Amino acid sequence: MTLNLQEKKSTENDLIDKDTLKKILKTEKKEKKSNIISETEANTNSHKDSSLISSMSATSTKDSPVLFSDLSLSKPTEKALQNMGFSKMTEVQARTIPILMTGKDVLGAAKTGSGKTLAFLIPAIEILYSLKFKPRNGTGIIIISPTRELALQIFGVAKELLEYHSQTFGVIIGGANRRAEAEKLEKGVNLLIATPGRLLDHLQNTKGFIYRNLKALIIDEADRILEIGFEDEMRQIIKILPNENRQSMLFSATQTTKVEDLARISLRPGPLYINVDSDKKSSTVDGLEQGYVVCDSDKRFLLLFTFLKRNLKKKIIVFFSSCNSVKYHSELLNYIDIPVLDLHGKQKQQKRTNTFFEFSNAKQGILICTDVAARGLDIPAVDWIVQYDPPDDPRDYIHRVGRTARGAEAKGKSLMFLVPSELGFLRYLKAAKVSLNEYEFSKLANIQFQLEKLISKNYYLNKSAKDGYRSYLQAYASYALKSIFDVNNLDLAKVAKSFGFAIPPSVNINIGSGSKSSRKYSKNLKRSYHSSSKNEHFKKQKTSLIHKSTENGKNTWSK
Repeated sequence: MTLNLQEKKSTENDLIDKDTLKKILKTEKKEKKSNIISETEANTNSHKDSSLISSMSATSTKDSPVLFSDLSLSKPTEKALQNMGFSKMTEVQARTIPILMTGKDVLGAAKTGSGKTLAFLIPAIEILYSLKFKPRNGTGIIIISPTRELALQIFGVAKELLEYHSQTFGVIIGGANRRAEAEKLEKGVNLLIATPGRLLDHLQNTKGFIYRNLKALIIDEADRILEIGFEDEMRQIIKILPNENRQSMLFSATQTTKVEDLARISLRPGPLYINVDSDKKSSTVDGLEQGYVVCDSDKRFLLLFTFLKRNLKKKIIVFFSSCNSVKYHSELLNYIDIPVLDLHGKQKQQKRTNTFFEFSNAKQGILICTDVAARGLDIPAVDWIVQYDPPDDPRDYIHRVGRTARGAEAKGKSLMFLVPSELGFLRYLKAAKVSLNEYEFSKLANIQFQLEKLISKNYYLNKSAKDGYRSYLQAYASYALKSIFDVNNLDLAKVAKSFGFAIPPSVNINIGSGSKSSRKYSKNLKRSYHSSSKNEHFKKQKTSLIHKSTENGKNTWSK
């Protein structure tokens, strides 16, 4: 998947294959149907001062536009919006677009799924239209996205918005054909969507890349860009790009010190701060029913298997903490006739792209993935978000569950697995304005014996299970909330059982920075195994769990 140029009366499109383009457009059309946009009224008290922002903030009045037709948009943009089925603006769009069209810099904070892609694309396209940008003028708009998938998704929306415009547009991402991208950049790309690493590469090494006429820089999911390690690249990019007469827009679901630092160097003094969520009681979208279930480590896979087996006709995303764990569970579940798709960072870009669009366009199915799919991606009509491995940061929880109940009037459910020692995480979620009900689950599928037999007999699954087991422990040891997620408190024999091992496998793993930590881990492994041997080999295993009822009464899986 690489750079694509679209010009009126131009058929040149040799870099993004036709099948992928069809997938992008099909996904966008499906998303329109599921995301019913309703009129929302802006809250005039939802602005809070930031240390880097002037006291001036964007407010909403009774005169604020509600319909896209209330804006002074160009005819090509209006026609494109009509074709896309959009007439009413979401809150973030109503409060952001009019301000951006005046040329002001904006720092925006909004929940995932709020419609901010259109909020920054429409003003950007209007800039290109008003200045009559041609390919020879080079790049006038740059949009930076944290992941390849999100960049491709923004590209899909831009393609539809620019259908009746003459301006060129394209996407450059890691894993694509760099030489072909460079050739297109040299011909002139008016609106460019990029991931940070590949953008910096072209800025430094592609001589024919014309960006001196840059009019706007848009940084989407800024917190995520910084979280995944692109801080240095972003600083270099901003240093290279011209800043004279450049409008900048920075969007971030969460406001951190690093985001503020990035805003300081990328935005002009006195930007407007727009926060549509600050006074709302919940950090997650309306229409989302959230719950958790408590079970011991050795019952986790049995619970997951039982849940998926009962919901094969639903559309479900399951989050894991590591790539190897995703790989193992994908191989295992497909082997035992629970069809799943998998998505993780170790896959090649074409595989990730194909998987994303296949799941997006499906009416039902199961996607198991790492957090590569947790930010920004619009996957239509997801029924359940399952966090098999919990995150250790409430912000990551919010972004994960943001894959469902997207758009006004949309509904969705989420479930988080917790072992008893992790219950303290609920306090952190509550502090982040996220409240969950405790779900009951009984009559787990009694497949532990068959699972252990399969893993012991199948060489390839055994190897994959070992890799998954090791990666799970490494990921757990890397969690920041050590008071909640302490690898030394895990019952490793029970963890091993969840991966299909009767006895914990010998794995080469480095946890912590010193030998003391590794020795402590080894002792814990032996202690948990011997303890488990005494108890578990001489007692019958229960196959049902009884949990507390919630404040709202008992929740069941048939809901």
